[in-house]
Formats: sequence, structure tokens, C-alpha cells
Amino acid sequence: MTDTMTRLTRLAATAVCALAASAAGAQTAVKFGVLNDRSGVYADITGEGSVVATRLAVEDFKAAEKGLKVEVVSADHQNKPDIGSNIARTWFDQDGVDAILDVPTSSVGLAVSGIAKEKNRVFLNSGSGTSDLTGRSCSPNTISWTYDTWALGNGTGAAMTKRGGNTWFFVTADYAFGTALERDATEAIKKAGGTVAGSVRHPFPGQDFSSFMLQAQASKAKVVGFANAGGDTINSIKQASEFGLVQGGQSLAGLLIFVTDIKSLGLQTAQGLVLTEPFYWDRDEASRAFARRFAERMGGKMPSAVHAGVYSSAIHYMKAVAELKDTKDGAAVVAKMKAMPTDDPIFGKGAVRQDGRKLHDMYLFEVKKPAESKGEWDLYKTLATIPAAEAWRPMAEGGCPLVPKT
Repeated sequence: MTDTMTRLTRLAATAVCALAASAAGAQTAVKFGVLNDRSGVYADITGEGSVVATRLAVEDFKAAEKGLKVEVVSADHQNKPDIGSNIARTWFDQDGVDAILDVPTSSVGLAVSGIAKEKNRVFLNSGSGTSDLTGRSCSPNTISWTYDTWALGNGTGAAMTKRGGNTWFFVTADYAFGTALERDATEAIKKAGGTVAGSVRHPFPGQDFSSFMLQAQASKAKVVGFANAGGDTINSIKQASEFGLVQGGQSLAGLLIFVTDIKSLGLQTAQGLVLTEPFYWDRDEASRAFARRFAERMGGKMPSAVHAGVYSSAIHYMKAVAELKDTKDGAAVVAKMKAMPTDDPIFGKGAVRQDGRKLHDMYLFEVKKPAESKGEWDLYKTLATIPAAEAWRPMAEGGCPLVPKT
């Protein structure tokens, strides 16, 4: 009897091990590729922080418990479309990457979006700002998660015009993102009753902005709008301060400003700047909890909106794959993501539209004066919440070929 029981016990144990091995073998492999600027003008707002954000998403989603075996790799595209394209092709063709995340620099983002469609993989855009990714260049394999040039122009451009800044001069980065941001901001300014006195294009990335500041000063425009980002925005605002634009009565508008930029500028230089963002680390308890964990791994640095978007988009992607149990048909995964409501601690409840636009509220912030700040990263005060229904370009106006014409 004892021998029989021993044999039965061993058989049962063997069966349990076999089932466990089968379950482990049945896990769906997911490979994320975080592609961004790790050494240049956008390294602070994207860079290693986006890798950390992706890993936090995997941890919070409890991917292994939901049948996913997730790997995260990263690379530096150096803000060059040819380098970004080569990395994307290698990742998709040889390295088994299922979804590319982040990708600042719109020219690189547009290239990666095309490759994701060609290879039927997924591009979760958090860093590229051009609204063309949900317009004429939309794709069934791409979702734009965090912000875009239309939302920024609509938020900051319209708000400052309505507050009396009704003449503008643009200092614009000379590539896809900058030109799209100037275009979309100009449209919002004109709708709000303002005019554009002129603009100047600077090389990307830029170094010396002095001649551009003199042109902005000579324009006599009430608002000088910076249609650039990252290190270019920091340097141009610093030089605007050196040339006394604000002291001369002009206001400065950073059309794409991140909290990391303000930290670099310092409140003495940045105070009073009005900006639009979808995320601020100190907005509520959920954002603060995420920020604290992020900062622990990033030497005390707080997350940018791009980092928040990477986190949020990775979670929603994993939700879709956990249901589909397959990653190979990228368009099918994106279709599933569009069919499911979004919900996470960063952006709350939302949705993904047919044109690939992720919908959530945007916020109009003003940079605090030094005397108003209570801590190293206490940088913004909220002027207004822009509801999702108003924050984004109406889908029918974008020209996305995925959207049926009415």
C-alpha cells in the first residue's frame, strides 16, 4: 500500500511539473524596443528614462502572471532618420522586436511608422510630436500616445492669444516637428483672433541662437513662440533672456516644454512661461507615486511627459497581447488596443481613436516664480484643464486615410 501511494505521489508530482512546464512554455514572448535619443538634445526628456518607464510598466502589469514573457532592449537613433530606420529594420527582421516605443524627433518617427507598417509590427509613439502621424501619415500599426503639435498649438497658442498676446513671432526648429508645430500653432492663433508677424528657422540641433533672437526682438511681436524642443528650447530661452526680450515687453511661449527643461533653465529664467503638457509629476497622488519610483532609479530626476506616455502605452499594449496571446500580427494588436478602453494610473481612463490618437486631458501650466516654489521639482501651477474632447484635432479634419469620409 505504501509503495502504491509513493508511486501515485510521484506520478502526481510529475504531472504537476509537466503542467507547470507547459504553462511556462505557453507564455507569449513580448520584446519591446525603446528607440530614442540617449546622448543628444532630447536625452533628458527621453533617453534612459524611457527604458526605466517601460520596465516599471512590465512590473506593474505583472506580465509574467498574465502569461507574458517580456524583454526590453534599447538603442540611440541620434536624431537621424537613417540610423533610426536601420535600427528599426534590424530589430524587426533579425532581433524579434514586436513593438518600438518612444522615438523622439518626428522625422525619425515618421520613418519608423512606415517600417512598422511594412513589417506588420507596432510603433507606440510617445516622443514624436508631429500631428501628421494621426493625419495624412497615419498607419494601422501606429498609435500616438502622449502629445502632438495640434494639441500644443491649440493649448498654448490659443490660450496666450486670448490673454492678450495677439501678435506672434516663431523661432522654429528646421525639421518635421518644428514646421508642424509652427503650422498647427499658427492655425490656433488665427482662430483665436491673433496674427503671426513672422518666423525664422534654425538648424537642428542648434547652438547659437543670437541672430534669431535679434530677429524676434525686431519683430515687436508680443509673443515669441519657440517651436522646438529639448536642448534647443533650453538654449533659445536662455539666449532670449540674455538679449532682454522679456525686459523689453515681449512674452515667451515654449510650445513644447517638459518639466526637465524647466529644471535645467531654473525658475529665475523660466518663471511665467505658459505651456501645455499632458502630465506633471505632482498633479495627483497617482502621478506622485509613479514619479517617486521613477526617481529612485533615475538619480532623483522626475519623469517627463514622454516617460509617462511610454509607461502608459506599454501597459495598454500588454493588455491587448494578454488577450490575443500573440504579437505577430501588429495591425491586429493595434486594432485590439483601439477596441479596448485605456485605463492606467498616469492618464486615467481614455480611448484610442481610429486614426491612432490616444485621448486624454491636457493641462495648461504656468512656471512658478522662485518664491512660489516649495521644492527642487515644484515647478508648475495649473491654469486650466483642457478636456480630451477639446484637446485634440477633430478626427475628420486630420486627413487620415483610415477614417471613412463622411
